[in-house]
Amino acid sequence: MNIKGFKYVLTFIASVLMLTSCSVESDVTKIVITSDDYMKFNTREIIVKKGKVVKLTLKHIGKLDVQVMGHNFVLLKKKADILEFASKAAMASKNQYIPVESNEVIAYTDMIGGGQETTIEFLAPKVGVYDFICSFPGHYAMMKGKFIVE
Repeated sequence: MNIKGFKYVLTFIASVLMLTSCSVESDVTKIVITSDDYMKFNTREIIVKKGKVVKLTLKHIGKLDVQVMGHNFVLLKKKADILEFASKAAMASKNQYIPVESNEVIAYTDMIGGGQETTIEFLAPKVGVYDFICSFPGHYAMMKGKFIVE
């Protein structure tokens, strides 16, 4: 193969790889949520499309340590009772405040402190409205929102 033909083949392969990565990337919904030392998420509503991969990043923009003001993102199943789940979560400190045998959780992030961030990927559930909370003890009352799948 001559140099001109070799360049053509390399250009073709590079183009295919770029198009492939673009199409895969378009199936991923990227979401960034912030939390702070005042027990707040920066949003109370997240909207995604069914069947899409969700790449969710939680950033703790505060300064307090995880033991004092830890935050996570917990996406609950439709019929989950927030108060009941939060009560169980408060007893699960050794498991990042996620009840060990809970079947109420779709996805959750690690518990993080000030200046930290964590990312998870999961498949958007069926069409509907779901609750999300922070499961650190007491935080669910202020740190909650709706995860809407269209």
